[in-house]
Parts: sequence; C-alpha cells; structure tokens
Amino acid sequence: MPIRIYKPTSAGRRNASVNMHTEVTKNRPEKSLTESKRRTNGRNNQGIITVRGRGGGHKRMYRKIDFRRADRVDIKGTVIGIEYDPNRTCHIALIQYEDGVKRYILAPRGLTDGDEVICSDSAIDPKPGAFMRLRDIPTGFDIHCIELKPGTGGKLCRSAGVTARLTNKEDEFATIVLPSGELRKLPIDCRAAVGSVGNQDHSLRRLGKAGKSRHLGIRPKTRGVAMSHNQHPLGGGEGRSKGNRAPVSRSGTLAKGGSTRNRNQYSEELIIRRRKTKRYGQLK
Repeated sequence: MPIRIYKPTSAGRRNASVNMHTEVTKNRPEKSLTESKRRTNGRNNQGIITVRGRGGGHKRMYRKIDFRRADRVDIKGTVIGIEYDPNRTCHIALIQYEDGVKRYILAPRGLTDGDEVICSDSAIDPKPGAFMRLRDIPTGFDIHCIELKPGTGGKLCRSAGVTARLTNKEDEFATIVLPSGELRKLPIDCRAAVGSVGNQDHSLRRLGKAGKSRHLGIRPKTRGVAMSHNQHPLGGGEGRSKGNRAPVSRSGTLAKGGSTRNRNQYSEELIIRRRKTKRYGQLK
C-alpha cells in the first residue's frame, strides 16, 4: 500500500506514517534539467527574519518543469521514468521526445514508464498526460495543469491528487469546476493536461514528530497571544488574554479567511460560482 504504518517503536514512529512513493521508478534526477535553488525564507543577509517559521531544512535542487510545451506540439514523447520532486507535492515524469529532447512534466495518475504523451492542437485520443486545447477535450473529462490564458503555461490544479472537471463548452469559453468548488469560464483555446495529478495519497501522510518538519524547512512558530503588545496585535495583557479580537497576522491581516482577491481583475466576470470561504465565525 502507498501509505505504510510501522510498529510503534518510539513516540515519533507511533504517530508517523510513511509515503512509500510506489509510483516512482527513477531515483536520480536528470542533471541537465536541474538548477540550484536560492532560498528566500528565514533571515536575509542582514540577519533580519523576513519569513517567520521558515528556515533550515535539507538542500534541494530545482527541477525545471515544462508547463507550456509550446515548442513540443505534435512531437511524440516517451516516459523514461517517474521521479520524486522535493519542491512539490506531486511526482514528475521525465519525457524523451522523438528528436532527443528531454523535459519534465507533472505526472498524472496512471502514467507509467514507456507510455506516450503528446501536445497537440488537434483532436487526439485523450490519454493521461496529453496536453490539449479545451475545445478538443471531451466534456466530463478530468483535467489538470490548466492555462488561464492561451500559451502562458499551466497555472491551475498542479498539487498532488487534485483535478478539475470540464463541464461545458459554449462559443469561445469552456466551463470547468475547480477542486475548491469554484465554477468558472476559461478561453476555449487554453490548454490543459488530461487526467488527475498523481501521488493522491500525499495528504494521508502524517509527519509524526518535529524533526520531520525541521527537515522540510519548517521552524517552530510563536503564538501571537504569547508575544508582547509591541510585537503582535494579539500580544500583551496581564496573564493569558484572548483580547476579543479576530485572529490576525503580525501585520494585522485577517488570518481566518480574509479576502485576498482583487475584485477589479478582468477575470472577475468569468467566475460563475465562487468557492466557499470560511470567515471567522461564518461561511460566505
């Protein structure tokens, strides 16, 4: 099974579970498709903490993912192997095309070594991993790595196990249902990959101990109410005090579902039904 639970030989092992990554078939990354990753978390060059709760962790090499495949149209590619990527929750697939070029793509569920993938602007067999225009994908299919504008590369549904569904096509727009429940329209010439993202058991894994979090670069966080009044809006007071204020960040931004979307964006009118967001104490 993908998630394994071991005998509780210690307190950390008792509460932890391990993702076995059974889909992975290739252990070492393609050197030509990796580059060093510059960290932006923790402290800056002056020693000032710029991102709270982040820092340390294992060193990582960034894998270059081809989210556009614009120069690979109608060129068949073969899957060499499925790899683990430390920079994202899903697995990635190494593709070798007929002209010898190698690229990384997000590995959909069911993709294995030897399978063929293709990016095409015409109606083809919608196999997992095929990158097609929404106008050529049959309605009712699961899709991922979806473009917001034609040619800009996949932006939506790139995490492990997520998928969107193509529900309708009308005139110059296609309607999709996102994992959050949002129903929105997209230009029908936008491309999307067929299938759902693999490694769907990622969310079932339990770290079990603090050392695993530190290995991932996650440091302990101090609660706002435990700080002094000049360090956090919720801090201060004699003894423990809630302060009768809604949870906020250190800068005063609402932390429980505060609005983050710019309502003046052009794409605002393309949203048919918004996702359900939970504000502090109520649903909106």
